[in-house]
Amino acid sequence: MNDQHKTNNSDPIKPDEPAKQPYCPVCHDPFSDLPPELRPPLGNDMGDLRRITCPGCGIVYWTNRKTNLCVECEKKGVKIAETKESMEG
Repeated sequence: MNDQHKTNNSDPIKPDEPAKQPYCPVCHDPFSDLPPELRPPLGNDMGDLRRITCPGCGIVYWTNRKTNLCVECEKKGVKIAETKESMEG
């Protein structure tokens, strides 16, 4: 009777078959079937953020503002000298 139980073919895990990954519609890449040259470009996860060192106090922070001064230095009224590059850009 034990021999019949061991040879039961209804076991859910079969060693010959690769394990199937569960399908998640949120994590699924809708463009995975397309060749790489036809896929849309990946977006930047950081958006418009850039890493800046404040020229007034030296703090390193992330910002999306056009000024390089941190909020504290801006409140204190610190001014930075403008260069030709910053005036043109």
